[in-house]
Amino acid sequence: MKHLLKKQGWALLAGTLSLSLLAGCGSSGSDSGSEEAKTAWDEIKEEGTLTVATSGTLFPTSYREEGTDKLTGFEVEVVREIAERLELEVEFSELGFDEMLTSVQTGQVDLAANDIEATEDRKEKFAFSTPFKFSYGTAIVRKDDLSGIKTLEDLKGKKAAGASTSVYMETARSYGAEEVVYDNATNEVYLRDVAIGRTDVILNDYYLQTLALAAFPELNITIHPDIKYSPSEVSMVMNKDNEELVENVNGAIEEMLEDGTIAEISKEFFNGADATQKIDIEE
Repeated sequence: MKHLLKKQGWALLAGTLSLSLLAGCGSSGSDSGSEEAKTAWDEIKEEGTLTVATSGTLFPTSYREEGTDKLTGFEVEVVREIAERLELEVEFSELGFDEMLTSVQTGQVDLAANDIEATEDRKEKFAFSTPFKFSYGTAIVRKDDLSGIKTLEDLKGKKAAGASTSVYMETARSYGAEEVVYDNATNEVYLRDVAIGRTDVILNDYYLQTLALAAFPELNITIHPDIKYSPSEVSMVMNKDNEELVENVNGAIEEMLEDGTIAEISKEFFNGADATQKIDIEE
C-alpha cells in the first residue's frame, strides 16, 4: 500500500510539474508574441520625423536661400511635400555626397535627396524611389576655347571637377580625365575654378548646369554646345532593409507625379521647365 501511495505521489508530482512547465511555456510564448520587434518604419512613425541627407550646396536642387539662409531647392521641397503627405516632420542633415550614401547605409538617416542617379552598382547596395526627374549630362567648359575639348574623348588628361563617386566623375574617369575632388563645395567654387583654369571641365546634369551658369554670367564659362550624353533618372536613396519606408515614399511620389505637384515644384526651380518629363537626346 505504501508503495502504491508513493507511486501515486510521484505521478501527481510529475503531473504538477508538467502542468507548471506547460503553463510557463505558454506564458513565455504569449509575452514574446505581444512584443513584436519594431520595424524601421514603425520607429519613424513613432518619432514623427523623417531624417534626410542633402548637400545644401547644389543649386537649385538643395541650397541655402540668399538673404534668409533657408534650406530650399527642388528636391528639398519635394521631400517636404512627401513628409507632409506621410504626416511626418523633416530633419535635414547637410553632408558631402559620399557621406550621404554612407549615412543611408548605416541608418544614420532615412533617405538621401541630392540629384542622385540610380546606377546598376548603387542598386546592389541601396533602394531607390520611383524616379521623378529626367535629364542628361552636359559639360561646363571655358567660353573662349571650350577648354580644348571637342568630344568626350578629349577629356583625357583634362582636369575634371566633382564628387569622387558621382556618375559624372565616373564618366570623366572612363575617358581618362584627372579628378579634382571637392568636399561639398558651392557651385561658385566649382565654376570659378574652371574659369581661371584651375580645372578644365565640370560634367553634370543639364538643368543644374544651365541654372548654375545663369547665376554667374560674368564668368568665362559656357555649356559645351556639342556634348550631350547619358540620359538620366533621379531618385531618392534609401536603405534596402527599410521596405516599408520605400513603399510609403514611392506611394507619395507617384501620387505627386499624377497630381502634378512635382511638375509645379520643378517649374519653380528650373526656370519654368518640367523636369518630370523624359528627354530624348542624340548622343
